Amino acid sequence: MIFSRIHFATLLIAISAASMPAAAQLASKTGAVVTTPHVRAELIAHAPDGVAPGAQAWVGLQITHQPEWHTYWKNAGDSGLPTELTWTLPAGVSTGEIAWPVPKKIPVGSLANYGYENTVLLPVPLEVSTLYKPPMALAGGTPAMDVKLKASWLVCRKECIPEEGEFTLSLPLQGSTALHKAEFDAAEAAQPQPLAKPGGIEVNGNNLQVKLEGLPAAVQGKTLAFFPETPEVIRTAAVSGKDWTQSWQGNTWTATMPLADQRSASPTVMPVVVALAEADRQPGQPVAWRTEAPVAGTWPAAATPARTEVSPALQAALAANAANAVASASSTDLPAQPTGTFAMALLGALLGGLLLNLMPCVFPILAIKVLGFARQAGNASAHRKAGLAYTGGVMLSFLALGGAMLALRAAGAQLGWGFQLQSPGVVAALAGLFTLIGLNLVGVFEFGHAVPSSMCTAQAKHPLANDFLSGVLAVVIASPCTAPFMGVSLGFAIGLPAAQALLLFAALGLGLALPYLVAGFVPAIAHLLPKPGPWMGTLRRLLAFPMFATVAWLVWILGQQSGIDGAGTLLALLVCLAAIVWAFTLRGRTRLVIATVLIAFTAMLTGAIGRNVLQVVEPAKLAAASTANQRWQPWSAERVSELSGAGQPVFIDFTAAWCVTCQYNKKRTLADAEVLADFDAKKVAMLRADWTRRDPAITAALTALGRSGVPVYVLQAPGKAPVVLTEILGKEEVRAALAAL
Repeated sequence: MIFSRIHFATLLIAISAASMPAAAQLASKTGAVVTTPHVRAELIAHAPDGVAPGAQAWVGLQITHQPEWHTYWKNAGDSGLPTELTWTLPAGVSTGEIAWPVPKKIPVGSLANYGYENTVLLPVPLEVSTLYKPPMALAGGTPAMDVKLKASWLVCRKECIPEEGEFTLSLPLQGSTALHKAEFDAAEAAQPQPLAKPGGIEVNGNNLQVKLEGLPAAVQGKTLAFFPETPEVIRTAAVSGKDWTQSWQGNTWTATMPLADQRSASPTVMPVVVALAEADRQPGQPVAWRTEAPVAGTWPAAATPARTEVSPALQAALAANAANAVASASSTDLPAQPTGTFAMALLGALLGGLLLNLMPCVFPILAIKVLGFARQAGNASAHRKAGLAYTGGVMLSFLALGGAMLALRAAGAQLGWGFQLQSPGVVAALAGLFTLIGLNLVGVFEFGHAVPSSMCTAQAKHPLANDFLSGVLAVVIASPCTAPFMGVSLGFAIGLPAAQALLLFAALGLGLALPYLVAGFVPAIAHLLPKPGPWMGTLRRLLAFPMFATVAWLVWILGQQSGIDGAGTLLALLVCLAAIVWAFTLRGRTRLVIATVLIAFTAMLTGAIGRNVLQVVEPAKLAAASTANQRWQPWSAERVSELSGAGQPVFIDFTAAWCVTCQYNKKRTLADAEVLADFDAKKVAMLRADWTRRDPAITAALTALGRSGVPVYVLQAPGKAPVVLTEILGKEEVRAALAAL
């Protein structure tokens, strides 16, 4: 089979890369300080008695936020993620848990979070055991311990940005390290003090009744803030009136608060913190108290939430409008959530997978499989086995990608379908893979000439592995093309239990594999193919050009992510890759010499400019809406809210460079002169939400619309329900929607 000539290792490496999520928006930096546009993070220490067994020592991450930005407490509230610290320490040294300072409640529209603004220190105790062996000091130097930290945090204002950093700090083993004593003293003063009595919590219907005893006399009669360490139990934004009450009876503080509408936990013991308002705090006195209260009563049935950081503007412009859309009878209006039964969703997934076989990014793979059928003419058993292996590769790959996305979203990552192509590294790896496939198809090299004969023999003994891997490859290149047929179903899958969601992904895979599977079990289909002959070589070389076209598309995508330098670097490395492949087709000593020189040159080139491929370049800021020659504006929830508040209709194009259907719609419909004239006549502001790179704000907006991928087109006007247009956008459909404004 022709596909067997593709190197196994290259394919597996590329496929593994394609399953990885896009990296955080901040590349890691090494040192004691990491500075981003939103925070300054520094690893600091406090060891008044030196670093030795039994001595008290602290390390901590100090985060200084830019104005209006915040990070999160251990329970982030309605959305967000807590800061995570991962330590690398010498043998015999360990750390305790983060001693979280008391947070503050941060309103976010109709939601609320628990977190930190301004400057916060997250202290961690450093524990040195007697097993620790100090390093030898260099001549004239002082022995020191190296502490390494990898930290990740989510920093938010109205949008959220995941960031990370790597830190290294050398602590002298002798003498005091007290430079940051004031910061650690302040962090200690902000720690909740333990209560002598555990108190109690009772579930009463849809409310939680809290009773705490033993609070200091100076606190009694004061209004306290309440922070549960268990997330998604209470309605975080409730603060007063009928939703929230608190009172004092002597030294006993009681409070009643509503349970969360999307509660996901039913604990038997709840660790909670109560804190004084900042105006009531006195220097040198405790400001907060903590207890682990047992829970009595019966919890009502819990729901599974979908946690996202949603800006106030997004709440106002989308969530509220979505509620209005439920009352509308128009089939194109936006529902509050995807409709239809699970059985219909399965059928839609199956049909969507079938249609994928006609997409230009998938058809070449199907054509290669047809060539394999022709080579095995008359071998019905081989056809059936090949069909089953290909189907297995397709379905397992869809399940793996779908499962990874669902797991990462459940962990708080802002990901959607097609997330693998939001990573420049994955795009570059796929470009290299398709270059190899194209070179193989055009006849530059044969697999058997480029690897040891033992590997070729192993391949010949296991031809089904090639069919399985070709199914994996089909999924990798097909997944970004699924949105036109699967937009609603994939959005529906996000809100389902994991087992049902994975069934939808399996149905999508079965639809993609079905034509080849049926051909393997129906001999009449194989008999329709012409007999093996010279036409096979011609078709094989012809199929190389769609592969090279795919490489050009991937280079263009990388240019959108990493800029012109990244695209140029990738092209240079692909030329080097082609030269290395050609060198391995030579014979004798010439092959070894030329291949060695080319590999060494490629390694030096990669070291010199390879970082250009992986860099993420922020998109250029477009001109203001008043600029005469600038039609499209960059999307943001704030801009949508601003335009809606001014009474102006808005059209939003959720798009990505790696979405083929998006590019087709841009050229065919959204660039049409009549359509643009209608936009101008209705004075519609045109916004473009570019999802080429990972963008949590766009992911949250798509989730609010009940979608998980692009393209998505939304037309909304003040006082009217937003209208979501079809993924394959038609000129008449857009003009009709505009006429209805």
